[in-house]
Amino acid sequence: MCASPSHPPPDLAARLRQLRDRHLYRRRRVLDSPQGAEIEVDGERLLAFCSNDYLGLANHPDIVAAFQRGAGRYGVGAGASHLVSGHSAAHHALEEELADFVGSPRALLFSTGYMANLGVVGALLDRHAVLFEDKLNHASLIDAARLSQATVKRYAHADVVRLARLFEAHAGDAMIVTDGVFSMDGDLAPLPELTALARRRGSWLLVDDAHGLGVVGARGRGSFEHYGIARGPADLLVGTLGKAFGSFGAFVAGSEEVIETLIQDARTYIYTTALPPAVAEATRAALKLVQTEDWRRDALRTLIERFRRGAAGLGLRLGSSATPIQPILLGEARAALAASESLRRDGILVTAIRPPTVPAGGARLRVTLSAAHREEHVDRLLDALARIPGAG
Repeated sequence: MCASPSHPPPDLAARLRQLRDRHLYRRRRVLDSPQGAEIEVDGERLLAFCSNDYLGLANHPDIVAAFQRGAGRYGVGAGASHLVSGHSAAHHALEEELADFVGSPRALLFSTGYMANLGVVGALLDRHAVLFEDKLNHASLIDAARLSQATVKRYAHADVVRLARLFEAHAGDAMIVTDGVFSMDGDLAPLPELTALARRRGSWLLVDDAHGLGVVGARGRGSFEHYGIARGPADLLVGTLGKAFGSFGAFVAGSEEVIETLIQDARTYIYTTALPPAVAEATRAALKLVQTEDWRRDALRTLIERFRRGAAGLGLRLGSSATPIQPILLGEARAALAASESLRRDGILVTAIRPPTVPAGGARLRVTLSAAHREEHVDRLLDALARIPGAG
């Protein structure tokens, strides 16, 4: 006879009830259309302002055709990890093209940005190192710190003065870790100051530019380009391909030695199947469009300015973002949910963002704009926002 457990299992039903009572319960929506300005969700046609498809490439015919050709040549799955038999010519070509795009000696593909961040931090820092990270960093960077052997010090959002004090108090190997564009606020990290601080100390600087690449900078090369900063050998760039590039996957750009070290030591690279080669082929097509169709970034900037002018006229509480991420700050989770539901009744989909994704009291509507939107789409959103009680 098996002995009964000394501790009962957690009461998951009670936990779920608590989430519902606190307006923090999350539900999935079922999408039955490609990504675009207008999508079909749960059988309803909606105008969407919640996708990270910033350049409107996720359903571009050239990218779809490249994916189909790639599947015809390579099949559906990679079959193995990159270090076994899964590293195809498509992967290799994409890595070289991404490195050239961001101006790095090398680039290394990962299956997701989450895996890239965990892999870099785990491979480059040991228990003697100190990791400094912004308190509003993406969950993947927070988890990378938690799983690392390094001592972790977090600083208030974009507070370079506080970071400098923490930096001075610790000797030895160190890494500063930050988002390039913060995913919930849309503001840019103070990269000039962070870069100067890291270089004075000879420390690593890791920038996750998931929401900057393709969008920020004159040629879409991200936050470093926006600030005119030439990356050095200790500056690491993580980029994801499922946002402005409209496909899937991620990469790390860095020096020859960094990339070779990641190939040898990054567990999230070594011990997982490579992403499908057809996805790499699709991303290569997307990269060409990112580089040649500047009108997409120009159109996006025009829409951002139009939205911000209209929102200011309505008295909405916006952040300081000049990027496609435009948060409307509402405070409490209940208010954010009510506002999202009001928009949905008007045929518009905007997600309510609540804790723990944002700090307590920071619930919001996260409006994201795309080059696929038109000016009349933005005006329709503004008209609907004007009808929400208490939004201003």
